[in-house]
Amino acid sequence: MTKVFEHLMIIVVSDPALLPLLGLLVLCLVLSAFFSGTETAMMSFNRYRLRTMAKAGNRGAILAERLLTRPDRLIGLILLGNNLVNNLAATLVTIIVLRVWGDGWVALGVGVLTLFMLIFCEVGPKTYGALHPRRLVVTSAYIYTVLQWAMRPAVFAISWITNGALRLVGLRVDREIQQMALSREELRTVVAEAGAMIPKSHQGMLMSVLDLERMTVNDIMIPRQEIAGIDLEEDWERILDQLRQTPHTRLPVYRGDLGQMVGLLHMRRIAQELAKGDLDRDRLGEIAAQREPYYVPDGTPLPMQLSNFQRDRRRFAFVVNEYGDIEGLVTLEDLLEEIVGEFTSDPATISHRDIHREPSGACIVNASAMIRVLNRKLGWQLPTDGPKTLNGLLLEKLETIPTAGTSLHIGNLDMEVLQIADNAIRTVRVIERSSVKTAGIAARNTSGTAPH
Repeated sequence: MTKVFEHLMIIVVSDPALLPLLGLLVLCLVLSAFFSGTETAMMSFNRYRLRTMAKAGNRGAILAERLLTRPDRLIGLILLGNNLVNNLAATLVTIIVLRVWGDGWVALGVGVLTLFMLIFCEVGPKTYGALHPRRLVVTSAYIYTVLQWAMRPAVFAISWITNGALRLVGLRVDREIQQMALSREELRTVVAEAGAMIPKSHQGMLMSVLDLERMTVNDIMIPRQEIAGIDLEEDWERILDQLRQTPHTRLPVYRGDLGQMVGLLHMRRIAQELAKGDLDRDRLGEIAAQREPYYVPDGTPLPMQLSNFQRDRRRFAFVVNEYGDIEGLVTLEDLLEEIVGEFTSDPATISHRDIHREPSGACIVNASAMIRVLNRKLGWQLPTDGPKTLNGLLLEKLETIPTAGTSLHIGNLDMEVLQIADNAIRTVRVIERSSVKTAGIAARNTSGTAPH
C-alpha cells in the first residue's frame, strides 16, 4: 500500500493536472456524504420537536420546517445533488486510473470507489444522521435553502414529473401532505414512549383524554336505582333524617318516582331553612322547583358532555333514553375522574360503598356497581363493551336469573351470587386468583337447587 501511494505521489508530481482532479474527487466524496447524511436526518428528525425549536426562534429550525412542508421537492433536490456528485466521482476515478495505471485498472478503481462510497458516503453518514439528526438538520437547512433557490427550475421539473407519475398509481402528494397529522393511536404511542420527559401521572391523564372520545355518558353514569333523592310523598320525619344525613350537596326532588321530577335541591339552601325553622313539605317543594333538572340524551360522548357542563355551568345531569325515561345520573366529578383518575389513588385506602373487603381477601361487591369503576378501583379486567354493571354482565353470562349460591368464573375471578332481589343480582362475593386454572366461563350452583 505504501509503494502504491509513493508511486501515485510521483505521478502527481510529474503530472500536475492530476492534483486538481484528486481535489475535485475528494470534494465530490465529501458532498456525497453530506447529501446522504442530511437526507436521513431531515426525514427522521421529529417534526414536533422541530416545530418547537422553530417556535422558539431557532433560524435553522424555521428554514428546515419550511423545507419539509414540501418533502417531495426537498427529496428531489437532495437526490439531484447526490446523483450529480456520485456520477462525477465515478468519472473522475476513471480518468485518474486511466492516466495513472491504464485501461486494465479501470474496473478495479471503480470497485474500490464503490466500496469506499458505500462505507464512508452512505452507511456512515446515514447512521450518524439517524442517531444525531438535530445538528445536521439545523446546519444543512441554510445550505438547502440556497440550493433550492439556485436550482429552482430543475427541482420544480423533477417534482412535477414525479408527482405526475405518482398520480398514475392513485397517490396525490398534496393530499397526502395535508393528512400527515398524527392519529389517536399514534399519539398514544408518542405519550407512552415519552419516558421520563412526562411523569407517569401525566401520561395517565393524557391517555385518558385520548380515550375520552370512545366513551359516552352511559359508561360512567350512576344507574337509576342507585340515584339518591328526596321523595316528597315519604314520611316527613324520614325526609328530615335524609336531609340531615345525606353526604351529597345536591339532591333531586320528586313525587313517587324519578319520572315525576319536581326540581333540584342544594343543601346549603336547606341548611338555611332548617336553621330558621321554616322548612316544611310545601316549602321544600318550592325550593326544589326553583332549579330545573338538567337532562342529556344517552349516548352523548364525554368530551361533548364536558363542554355542556362548562357552557351551562352544571355539575350533574340526568341521562334519558329516546322515550324520555331517566336511565341514570352523570356528574362532573365522575367525568373528571375518567381523566385524572381516582382522587384517592392508594388501593389500600379505597373505601367505596359498593366494595367491602373481607379479611380473607375476598370482596363483597354491590352488583349494581359500574364495571368501569370496579376495573379502575380493583385492577380487574372485566369486559366493558357490553353491559355496564356487574349485574348486567353476570345475567348475560348466565343467561338466566340465578339463585343465591350460584358461582361462575370470569377470567381470573371466582364469583358467587350472595343475594337476589327484584329479579336482579344484588351482592356478589369475588375472589381473585393469582393464576387462571379454568379457561373461559363456567357456572355451577352450590345451593343444591337448579337456577331458575
